[in-house]
Amino acid sequence: MTIRTRTLGTTGPHVSALGLGCMGMSALYGDADRAESIATVHAALEAGVTLLDTGDFYAMGHNEMLIGEALRAAPAARREQALVSVKFGALRDPDGNWSGYDGRPAAVKNFAAYSLQRLGVDHIDIYRIARLDPDVPIEETVGAIAELIEKGHVRHVGLSEVGAETVRRAAATAPIADLQIEYSLISRGIEQEILPTTRELGIGITAYGVLSRGLISGHFSRDRQLAANDFRASSPRFQGENLRHNLDLVEALRKTAEHKGVSVAQIAIAWVLSRGEHIVPLVGARTRERLNESLGAVDVTLDDADLAAIERAVPADAAAGDRYPSALMAHLDSER
Repeated sequence: MTIRTRTLGTTGPHVSALGLGCMGMSALYGDADRAESIATVHAALEAGVTLLDTGDFYAMGHNEMLIGEALRAAPAARREQALVSVKFGALRDPDGNWSGYDGRPAAVKNFAAYSLQRLGVDHIDIYRIARLDPDVPIEETVGAIAELIEKGHVRHVGLSEVGAETVRRAAATAPIADLQIEYSLISRGIEQEILPTTRELGIGITAYGVLSRGLISGHFSRDRQLAANDFRASSPRFQGENLRHNLDLVEALRKTAEHKGVSVAQIAIAWVLSRGEHIVPLVGARTRERLNESLGAVDVTLDDADLAAIERAVPADAAAGDRYPSALMAHLDSER
């Protein structure tokens, strides 16, 4: 297996064709095994994956410390190839509740200082606010990251879940490496305005949720019981009739995958890879088994007939339910 590489836009770094999203190793998807999580990071690096994605609010810093531990234990050559992407700005209380976003320049620099310490690195490769702070112009937030770049603490500016207008304003302030945003067979909202804008401006896309939190992985069953600390227990796409409808889509996709001789997860990831050379899917694997399956997607070539079959199985806008609960959807500039 050879992990090919891609460039995040015209100003971003050269990264592996797949990145590893590490959030689930610490939070939101039920309990995780620390040793297996670290082994999965090491396996990803050994396979040639270079991009590791985290957020300073993932279990209140736990995920950054986990990645830092994994990097320290990795062989020097693998550690040096790793590029770490960090989201910041989400505010939480001691009970884990969400309480808004902070994009003020002073806060940006404060967040960065703590992230550098937790990760145990001297710079962050890509730094981005997790969601737009409605009270702070994006120009001020991006400007603060640009100052961190000038001082050597950050290498590239990224964005997360913002709309086309915000992308343009940010790009007019400083070079933007990439926009991290949800994009999958059942989350295709970016295709109307956001994706054309990033292509026009030479900005990469880091696509998260490529398996829609496991919903279209081929491994999620109708009778699966989710733990209370699993985000999906309150996600609209995993509820009642929505879940039944969405899993029917997965079964249709399974027939196409079987005809191709690949797994459902692999064909879903390969579809995202087929959408453009500037798009890098993040796979949220928490175990080496799931990682190995996802990595197999890079060797899947989809021709026009395959793509047409996939579209028939899972048409655009076919999913039932929003991708987040309504309270969280309200914070998405990308949905406005």
